[in-house]
Amino acid sequence: MPRTARYSDIVMGVSMHKFKIAVAALVTWALLALAAPAASDSTASLLDQLRLADPADAKKIEREIRLDWAKSGSPALDLLLKRGKDALEAGDLDLAIGHLTALTDHGPDFAEGWHTRAMAFFQQERYGLAVHDLERTLALNPDHFAAIYGLAIVFESLERQDEAYKLYQMVLALHPNHEESQKAVDRLQTRVTGSDL
Repeated sequence: MPRTARYSDIVMGVSMHKFKIAVAALVTWALLALAAPAASDSTASLLDQLRLADPADAKKIEREIRLDWAKSGSPALDLLLKRGKDALEAGDLDLAIGHLTALTDHGPDFAEGWHTRAMAFFQQERYGLAVHDLERTLALNPDHFAAIYGLAIVFESLERQDEAYKLYQMVLALHPNHEESQKAVDRLQTRVTGSDL
């Protein structure tokens, strides 16, 4: 076994207990997030439209919401987000994390910076760090359905189907036409509840 793999196993073993505690706390917090105040003024109307939209309109509204979330209000922060996303799309995860860490350092209240860095951490299989960044995203924007979906994917990857199922349902409460969440709910329904839809 390579030396780095053993180190990774040791780190994962030591931190798994803390991670499980954090996951339990986060799931509880996430389930309460829907009761939190609605999104900022700039997206509240779009989120209301998204909840009532047909599938074709939902895709357009989702794009508008994501564009709104990507606006930090600072050209420098927007540039760091763009560079981070470009590096992420190119598969250069270390470079992406570098840009996105600079972004979260200089713009700690910009939810999309945390969300995008979480995606990079997830791709590196650094699940604890991904969950941390998703938690920060949701603390700043409780209606960030993409971050809730990201949490669901992490939990399903860790075979925590009950938590994943609840989170996929939360995504659907915000975005009823979210196809991947609906497929996941359909897939997990019998395993989690013991009954078909």
